[in-house]
Amino acid sequence: MITRMSELFVRTLREDPADAEVPSHRWLVRAGYIRRVAPGIYSWLPLGYKVLRNVERVIREEMEAIGAQEVHLPALLPREPYEATGRWTEYGPNLFRLQDRRGGDYLLGPTHEEIFALLVKDLYSSYKDLPLSLYQIQTKYRDEARPRAGILRGREFVMKDSYSFDVSDAGLQKSYDLHRDAYVKVFDRLGFSYVIVSAMSGAMGGSRSEEFLAISDTGEDTFVRSPGGYAANVEAVRTPAPDPVPFDDLPAAHVEDTPGTPTIETLVAVANERVPRADRPWTAADTLKNVVVVLRQPDGTREPLVIGLPGDREVDLKRLGAQVEPAEVEPFTEEDFADHPGLVKGYIGPSLLGGGPGEQATAALGTESATGIRYLVDPRVSTGTAWVTGANEPGRHVFDLVAGRDFTPDGTVEAAEVRAGDPAPDGSGPLQLARGIEMGHIFQLGRKYAEALGLKVLDENGKLVTVTMGSYGIGVSRAVAAVAENTCDERGLVWPRELAPFDVQVLATGKGTEVLEFATDLARQLDEAGVAVLLDDRKASPGVKFADAEIMGMPTIVVVGRGLADGVVEVRDRRTGVRTDVPVADALGEVVTAVRGRPEFDRADQL
Repeated sequence: MITRMSELFVRTLREDPADAEVPSHRWLVRAGYIRRVAPGIYSWLPLGYKVLRNVERVIREEMEAIGAQEVHLPALLPREPYEATGRWTEYGPNLFRLQDRRGGDYLLGPTHEEIFALLVKDLYSSYKDLPLSLYQIQTKYRDEARPRAGILRGREFVMKDSYSFDVSDAGLQKSYDLHRDAYVKVFDRLGFSYVIVSAMSGAMGGSRSEEFLAISDTGEDTFVRSPGGYAANVEAVRTPAPDPVPFDDLPAAHVEDTPGTPTIETLVAVANERVPRADRPWTAADTLKNVVVVLRQPDGTREPLVIGLPGDREVDLKRLGAQVEPAEVEPFTEEDFADHPGLVKGYIGPSLLGGGPGEQATAALGTESATGIRYLVDPRVSTGTAWVTGANEPGRHVFDLVAGRDFTPDGTVEAAEVRAGDPAPDGSGPLQLARGIEMGHIFQLGRKYAEALGLKVLDENGKLVTVTMGSYGIGVSRAVAAVAENTCDERGLVWPRELAPFDVQVLATGKGTEVLEFATDLARQLDEAGVAVLLDDRKASPGVKFADAEIMGMPTIVVVGRGLADGVVEVRDRRTGVRTDVPVADALGEVVTAVRGRPEFDRADQL
């Protein structure tokens, strides 16, 4: 069946959509693949839906190759399973919630761990039934606060989620490795550059977790890698902490007047002027910055938190957010300062010092202090390190305040920004930073969900044991955008052949019936040879057809036009831009060869 442009439900655009932020969004809309319905919600048009189904096909083939079985669960789900695992509350405003006519609570599924666990619980009861891997390709829903970048971050999206069920941790590791290998094959076939990085489990829970990131300058995720092979999402980077050092010979802490120094920059300048060091100038790295935020828990309660970190670093809110999930990080407002008079804005410090020399410091921050505010520090703020920090009085700072002697934090937190050149946690060299789009995430969930939902089976000894689970997701609709982002050029989309809506786009660009008849006949022969072909038979100018072909991005473009009078057609490779004049008698064979790849020479022919 030949698809004709004159009949295809498509409308290309000459201008970028006003809300387009990234290339994939721009070109997918302009080429007629998707259309916006509402913020974060898109319709799939025929061309886009073909690409989406090709992504699904690749995923299904690799999932079934490892023995995973496909099911399809509902998107409308009851409240009770998610309440049993705590996620009805933990998801907070990200969950689409609704009630039926009887007042029963439901949600639109953001992910299906609970429902898969209950499905297996309903049907299986023995270790003999395991291991088991199930998967689905399903529409998911999350009420994103800021949907952006077209289908890269939407509120409705298509996802493949699979789940493994095993009796033992060793079985879970085997299932995890099988899925990991399958993901490598999937992303190799999808045709974009990606990296596998260590990641945070976050609200999903579990032990081991890895992300598959499409490398892209427009990606929302920052990741690091080192020359020695270390790779991690920036949220998962662990700071190598200095070893504790003795502090018996360090000078006593002392308070100095530092007027007009509410910032690190002003503090360093005044410190060098009024309290100069003998060995070198003070720098921002010598100061202890104390940043106040509010943690909003899923139930709405608000908790102040102070984070101490070297003054030459900033708090990375994404890193902090990953550490405190499911709570959300909010700014500490002027009203919050008014409610906590023990916090002196611009001069916050972990300790209070008396007026006498050598007098013992008392805690100003921490759960055991007068303020009762939890105080967490960067791992670099280790025992024996000395700092310049706020004295909890306007215009005054403490010098030589020593961790472990003058103050004791409630713990550590990975909240400081990661910089290029920082040492890798495993000692494999300095870190390099890059950006990527999260395409897949795999977790060793362990027994968190099985325990909450009572998923147990009888083991070899007839004893009930809790099943251990793995969870493995791929963003299917996001993959369409990620491939487009990774492969497009300044003229439009450039699809890899595995995903393209059509293998070939045939353009009839000349006047008269002969050109259209030959183009139609060539399209028919290609179709009969098993090549998916799109025939541009519209009554439009050659320029319009050329522009549309480049925007749409089919791998091979065949131009039937003025060259037909000389017995040739033009074959274009959309990716490389190479154009070749081919005799009409050879056109079918040349195009089929281009689509299927040039066969390798038989070794006997070379001898």
